Amino acid sequence: MKDPLQPEGGFAALVGYRLGRWREDHAEILLDVAERHLNRSGVLHGGVLTTMIDAAGGYAGCHSAEPGVARRAFTLSLDCHFVTNAPAGSELIASARKTGGGRQIFFSTIEVHDQDGRLIAQGAGVYRYRGTGGA
Repeated sequence: MKDPLQPEGGFAALVGYRLGRWREDHAEILLDVAERHLNRSGVLHGGVLTTMIDAAGGYAGCHSAEPGVARRAFTLSLDCHFVTNAPAGSELIASARKTGGGRQIFFSTIEVHDQDGRLIAQGAGVYRYRGTGGA
């Protein structure tokens, strides 16, 4: 049975990101930068980085140690800062950490690095659990 939280279809498939390491209060979103991710200036489109930051931040608060249990959340607020660009061929990792929150809302901080450890972007998000809550 497919894990309902795995980003295997929809927008994740369109963009091409995938879930890396995922554990309580931490998540990684991975992306191999391709030509299709570049803007008209030939550099990585900021929307791609924003998507990675948003997805990683949300996943950081939705891990469940109980098999078959899927927690879900939606974004209330997202703040992104673009530090430098990444060319096609780069391998990006968005690492997120849940930094706090309560029964209905949680907070995450996110950094995107390339394969050489260079900081590409950073962000922070506020997310709300869907359904019965997360804590």
